[in-house]
Amino acid sequence: MKILITGGAGFIGSALCRHLIKLTDSHVVNVDKLTYAGSLASLEPIAENPRYEFARADICDAEAIKGIFQSAKPGAVVHLAAETHVDRSIASSSVFATTNVIGTLTLLEAARHYCQQNAAPKDFRFLHVSTDEVHGSATRSSLFDENTPYDPSSPYSASKAASDHFAMAWYRTYGLPVIIANCSNNYGPYQFPEKLIPLMIINALEGKPLPVYGDGSNVRDWLYVDDHVRALDLIVRLGKPGTKYHVGARSERTNMQVMKDICAILDRLVPGRRPNAELISFVRDRPGHDQRYAIDPSKIERELGWRPLEKFETALEKTIKWYQQNEAWWRPLRERVYSGERLGDVKRDGVLSNLAEWSHFQQRPRRS
Repeated sequence: MKILITGGAGFIGSALCRHLIKLTDSHVVNVDKLTYAGSLASLEPIAENPRYEFARADICDAEAIKGIFQSAKPGAVVHLAAETHVDRSIASSSVFATTNVIGTLTLLEAARHYCQQNAAPKDFRFLHVSTDEVHGSATRSSLFDENTPYDPSSPYSASKAASDHFAMAWYRTYGLPVIIANCSNNYGPYQFPEKLIPLMIINALEGKPLPVYGDGSNVRDWLYVDDHVRALDLIVRLGKPGTKYHVGARSERTNMQVMKDICAILDRLVPGRRPNAELISFVRDRPGHDQRYAIDPSKIERELGWRPLEKFETALEKTIKWYQQNEAWWRPLRERVYSGERLGDVKRDGVLSNLAEWSHFQQRPRRS
């Protein structure tokens, strides 16, 4: 199968590209705009593989996307390209609406015309990858499943909810074979260090404060990225069009528990310093901060036989060791793009200037 992956230079996208090239016989076409969160360095392990191709394009560029469909002739699309950081969406919501909504619409239309022209294989699939955040905050005892109503709280989750609705409408109206996957919080290697786990690991390694929003009681279901991409591989091959699959690890932790686990592991791996937990500090909470996300993955377990292979404790230690051993990957991001400051408290122009500079830097010719 030839699979077109959007956002394949991002965290989950690059993990999926590496998985498909290393563990399947699929041909991968990676389409990425290379914004601040996309890094070609995340794809170096497969960059020279003849079954891997990279095309730099904006998913909002209808002509470019149409051309990629015509030349690549994919058997499936896995749509991962998105703006994903809640704090950034609070500071700059229009970017999220453009990429997550208009970009998804552009892809859906390109895929629809591709299918209408009889260029697509009969078993063509369009897998739209979304988030559990579209459901808002779960109650203390409830779990999100495929029938849970949408109730987004942030500009980010609202944009993802809208894109979900567009995707399913294209199935119902035009018969495009769409499948939606909603996942819980991912973590693992190659994650841009604005997200909680990589940010706290790097801050701790540098002896910097470990800021916790509010009282740290917010709960998330933590899913190791390699388990997630295994699920996506199964869904795109075996999933039923017109349906949804919720992907979670049944691994709920409060943010404070995650912080303490990171500190304890680093105390053991890097002994001789003061306890890392002493670096934890509490900061003003994020506006509209959902209290709890919790996914019921029973459907994908039952229908596709998927189960997470990683336990949180061992996968977290594996992740921490990766960041210890791969400073060459994250150091340029730390120095050129995002130094760890709270995004909601910095000037918007400064952040956007840094992001634009990094996108330009990635495109400079490199010496062999």
